[in-house]
Amino acid sequence: MEARLDFKRISPDVYQAMLGLEKTVNTSGLEASLLDLVRLKASQINGCAQCIDMHSKDLRAKDESEQRLYLLDAWREAPFYTERERAALAWTEAVTLIADGHAPGEVYKEVRKHFTDVELVNLTLAIVAINGWNRLNIAFRTIPGTYRAVRNRASVLYE
Repeated sequence: MEARLDFKRISPDVYQAMLGLEKTVNTSGLEASLLDLVRLKASQINGCAQCIDMHSKDLRAKDESEQRLYLLDAWREAPFYTERERAALAWTEAVTLIADGHAPGEVYKEVRKHFTDVELVNLTLAIVAINGWNRLNIAFRTIPGTYRAVRNRASVLYE
C-alpha cells in the first residue's frame, strides 16, 4: 500500500479540528480504557490499520490484557468485559454501522442503563471522532506501524 497524502500536513486546520474533538472526548470524564476499547472496536469494524495499530498499542501501554485485546472482535462471546463496556461496545457498533438499523432501540435501552445523559453524549462523540479518524486515515492510506505509545498514557494525542 502506498500513502496518498499527508492530510495533517496539507490541512492543519482539519487536523486541529480533529484534535479539538479528541480533547473534548479525553476530558469528558469517561474512563480512558473504555475510550480506547471503543476506538479499537470502531477501527476494527472500519478496517483502519493505522488506528488498529495505534489503539492496540495504547491499550497495551495501559497494561490492558492480551486476552481482552485478542477477543475484542468477539466481545459478545467473551466473559472478560464489564456490563458497562459491553453496552459501550454495542453502542459503538450501532453508531459506526448507523446505516444498518439506525442505532436500534434495544441497543439504546441497554446503553442507557450504564451511562448518564452526559456520558452517553460524550461516548457518542468519541465514536464520531474515531470514525472520522478512520475515514481520514483510510481515504488517504496512512501507513501503520510508526506510532509509539507512551506507557500508561492517560490520553491519546494522535501524533
